[in-house]
Amino acid sequence: MPYKQPLSTLVVIYSVALEVLLLERADHPGYWQSVTGSRDDGESLRDTAIREVGEETGLDAGQYLLTDWRLQNVYEIYPTWRHRYAPGVTHNTEHVFGLQLPAVQPVMLSPREHLGYVWLPWQQAADKVFSPSNRAAILQLPERVKS
Repeated sequence: MPYKQPLSTLVVIYSVALEVLLLERADHPGYWQSVTGSRDDGESLRDTAIREVGEETGLDAGQYLLTDWRLQNVYEIYPTWRHRYAPGVTHNTEHVFGLQLPAVQPVMLSPREHLGYVWLPWQQAADKVFSPSNRAAILQLPERVKS
């Protein structure tokens, strides 16, 4: 299996009422997050975001308002997941996107990746995610939507 690139997207999916979609990781039950995923070779970050949303939720991100927040987070890769990257790779650069849906809707999960999903008001969603960068992105949501 080829190594993952240490370049990824985080896609905060939300409704116009600021309800946020969270997914529960299959490899770590109890760990909730927004859509995330590493870039494939030659893929733009926007294309990565669209592909990951489709793979993880069944939603076609091209049908909704997808915004590049022009926000990058560099963080240390959790040791549990470092085996997915080339030897010596310890940090990832994450690019944040927002995907606005007109309303909450059901999603089709990839059972290989996620056990369940929940839509929560943005404040509750921020409290539920395990990733500090995911929490920070969700907390920015009200300001991001105003513009």
